Amino acid sequence: MLSDPRPILLANARIVDPSRDFDIVGDLLLADGVIREAKKGIGAGGVPEGTDVIDCRGKLVAPGLVDMRAFVGEPGAGHRETLASASQAAAAGGVTTIICQPNTSPVIDDPATVDFVLRRARDTAIVHVHPMAALTKGLEGKEMTEIGLLKAAGAVAFTDGDKSVTNAQVMRRALTYANDFDALIVHHTEDPDLIGDGVMNEGEFGARLGLLGIPKAAETVMLERDIRLVALSGGRYHAASITCAESLEVLRRAKDAGLNVTASCSINHISLNENDIGPYRTFLKVSPPLRAEDDRKLLVAALASGLVDMVMSDHNPQDVETKRLPFAEAAAGAIGLETMLVAGLRLVHSGEIELTTLLRAMSTRPAELIGLPGGTLKSGAPADVIVVDTELPWVLDPAELKSKCKNTPFDEARLTGRVVRTIVAGRTVYEYV
Repeated sequence: MLSDPRPILLANARIVDPSRDFDIVGDLLLADGVIREAKKGIGAGGVPEGTDVIDCRGKLVAPGLVDMRAFVGEPGAGHRETLASASQAAAAGGVTTIICQPNTSPVIDDPATVDFVLRRARDTAIVHVHPMAALTKGLEGKEMTEIGLLKAAGAVAFTDGDKSVTNAQVMRRALTYANDFDALIVHHTEDPDLIGDGVMNEGEFGARLGLLGIPKAAETVMLERDIRLVALSGGRYHAASITCAESLEVLRRAKDAGLNVTASCSINHISLNENDIGPYRTFLKVSPPLRAEDDRKLLVAALASGLVDMVMSDHNPQDVETKRLPFAEAAAGAIGLETMLVAGLRLVHSGEIELTTLLRAMSTRPAELIGLPGGTLKSGAPADVIVVDTELPWVLDPAELKSKCKNTPFDEARLTGRVVRTIVAGRTVYEYV
């Protein structure tokens, strides 16, 4: 057992706590694994003996990020990512809590596998890891899992990962059953029949590239169906990845009707568009596909207004063998744990979104939705904190990334802002030097 860490004073920082619209220049004291207080002049008033005082002048201090959607290979696909490597990547990106997906091998659809992930994370990960369990057995969309037992084992939500449950009766039963346990259903809304052989957004740009398109209706039709099932069942529902204007209208109607519905968008869909694919760049092939610039702008506006609740990384490592292929044949997916925050800071620097709004969508809201204690700098909260130099310019070198796979859409991108320290439970787990 490790000894208790020394108290830490993050001094002279810009402290932003989106859980209470708190934004001051002052000090943050961490001790015994929790946040003690955040105010001006703590350092001048005396701190506990042995405190590690860190001057954060000119830097931002905020709650650690909570990533709602990340694929981690264990069990069964450790060549793509392990809990250890994912946690190293997360720490470098300011993510102090990972919510991992159940599409592993074996699938996380029984209590024993949930327990394996939790134990493995405890032994090898340097950030918090919480698994989502499968919504249906084997991710086959036919028979729902034992939601009550899986939640008791430690599953924080239920999803079939990047697969959609096409059987409406199965989805209705799952929503109804989950309601008995106050369990959250997270659904990837893409109708596989409408996707067909499509590989990118349907439109003029895809046609010019000679690539088969995926219509926005593939997402919107599935989302519309789900909302109607939520109205029938009264369950808690979260749309995993909203990408287009038509889906935003469906979401708005659901919220106006008072349904218990929330939604995420990925960092890729608010910071990139289909034109970034350029000359068939497979690292930008994701699911759902990148949309047009108009859709991206509307997503950012929906995030700013609170219609879209949160931003997630959609971290999906793919190795060279599945990405260095013709665009139509390459696997979908991009890594994102290390770049979620810095890509979001692009929107802050361009004036498209407020810093507090971005941080709330990446920390406070996901923590609240999942029912975790993070996402805040209130006294007594876990000392999961990040320090960010928001003005530091750098160029992303994929070779320096912590993830096992290097399929980043921001390969050699010029970025401004970088996480310089990540603290989990009062311990520094990452420091940029």
